[in-house]
Amino acid sequence: MVTPLTAAPHDHPNVAYGRVGVLLINLGTPEALTDQSVRSYLAEFLSDRRVVDYPAILWQPVLRGIILNTRPKKTRAAYGKIWDQETDESPLRRHTREQAEKLRAVLPDGLVVDWAMRYGVPGIAGRLDGMAEEGCDRILLVPLYPQYSATTTGTANDAAYLWAMKQAWQPALRTMPAFHDDPGLIEALVGTCREHIPEGCERIILSFHGLPQRYFRAGDPYHCHCQKTARLLREAMGWDDQFAPTAFQSKFGPEKWLEPSTESLVKAAGEEGLKKIAVITPGFVSDCIETLEEVGIGLAETFTEHGGEELAAIPCLNASDDFIEVMRKLILRELSGWIS
Repeated sequence: MVTPLTAAPHDHPNVAYGRVGVLLINLGTPEALTDQSVRSYLAEFLSDRRVVDYPAILWQPVLRGIILNTRPKKTRAAYGKIWDQETDESPLRRHTREQAEKLRAVLPDGLVVDWAMRYGVPGIAGRLDGMAEEGCDRILLVPLYPQYSATTTGTANDAAYLWAMKQAWQPALRTMPAFHDDPGLIEALVGTCREHIPEGCERIILSFHGLPQRYFRAGDPYHCHCQKTARLLREAMGWDDQFAPTAFQSKFGPEKWLEPSTESLVKAAGEEGLKKIAVITPGFVSDCIETLEEVGIGLAETFTEHGGEELAAIPCLNASDDFIEVMRKLILRELSGWIS
């Protein structure tokens, strides 16, 4: 009998191949609620040149000598206010894990669906190692950021490319583009607004994570993507930009950042005599320290300090059925040609 040309030699090592993987990637989180875990997370995050691009010779002494000796305790205290005691993890980690679990159940059988954090545990390289061991020679990277920025989507993809550079057998990689104007995303945001905005709300602030203005001038499209998401949401809800202004939160460092700041609009609302406002964060798909602690606790206190009575922090989409359906459709679109 003639052996088919496609057959492997009898002594060929057993190598898994031929599978397709989907890797969800989110920003990151401390692994535990300890100063050391927070310090390690911040060190990795703030050492990324995509995030802080100051010359290392100037930045690292400041980071190692000052920030990492003072900020971890404060950051740990902030995480302590929102930490999920039942699962002993941060909300961001829990929601990302649940998103992957739910997508695994609704995507076609045979796909390897996993999740990773750009900073912290589980890391991107480790998850990609695992997917390769399972035979994934085609992998779709899914950064969980609706609006593209070099500081989020860009650095998530960088980490995957760096891993690939070290592989003897590189898988084919695809990256999911920004989905800031996807009709399904806007529809899901409309749904959560209608469900969670309290009756009698006098203003709703559309708050996105901030970015130094010079990143925008250098060509980062993040500001434009945020503005388009905000405009589409306003149009779908029938709002104007006076009732629903766009703002930017989480400023860090001395530079000029995108404006107006969410904090300034919250203060102004209270000083104008408004008593009930809401804040929605359409740039975050998972509730995290920026949405739960910074907005839901910190800015709520700021509002009352300036004369307001109630600030409602609208939940992110998290692992809701609406968001899982949005991601299912986007992932299947990006897997075109790889799966039937």
